[in-house]
Amino acid sequence: MLRAIHAGAEILRHYFEGTFEIQSKDTLNNLVTEVDKKSEDAIIDVIKSEFPEHFILSEEVGELSTSSNHKWIIDPIDGTVNFAHGIPICCISIGLERDGQMVMGAVFNPFMNELFFAERGKGAFLNNKPLKVSANPQLEIACLVTGFPYRWAAIETDPIPVFERFVRLGLPVRRLGSAAIDLCWVAAGRFDGFWEYNLNPWDVAAGYLMVEEAGGRISNFKGEPYNVYDKQTLATNGKIHEQMLELISR
Repeated sequence: MLRAIHAGAEILRHYFEGTFEIQSKDTLNNLVTEVDKKSEDAIIDVIKSEFPEHFILSEEVGELSTSSNHKWIIDPIDGTVNFAHGIPICCISIGLERDGQMVMGAVFNPFMNELFFAERGKGAFLNNKPLKVSANPQLEIACLVTGFPYRWAAIETDPIPVFERFVRLGLPVRRLGSAAIDLCWVAAGRFDGFWEYNLNPWDVAAGYLMVEEAGGRISNFKGEPYNVYDKQTLATNGKIHEQMLELISR
């Protein structure tokens, strides 16, 4: 996993703030670049060289399906819009699922030199230092982060009223543009909570495990146990989870 994520990072460093082809996907501002594809190729090459029989789910190539009980879930650039605009808040995210359970994850922002890593039952780490979620028990003084979809028709609930409820409480709510980084920063205690609609498995696979292994809680908007194929994501330090659920589901 670490070899694969560093292989992708070399591609990102080479092209960052340089010239590369940019295209739109399903909406005008949902971007993909040639760098996404080159990073993805480099990551998959490393994984396939070691585990040719493993299943791969990646943002750009889709499913490389096999009968293996191991599935690699890859986002070659999470935060492509940031990357395309020269904003260094973007990363590579790789999660490993075994028998339907996330067992390992890595998220690497090469521009901030932050490598997050988690293994189920063994903790979460930032540059080899253990991570722990914040100890803040009060929503009223929480620092939160969220994101918004590019394709509003894909979600049943308008996210703006929910955002407004938090903002009207006077809370600082950030939008970084990378769900994988948002989750890792909850795990690191920088944010107390994160919520977002309509994320994909590659956005959350590694970050989900990071939050859990750092002592946080992650669920859907009903408070039910989370899986990476959910379209509703709430991750917190655990202490403000119920308060956030109440505001989101009101």
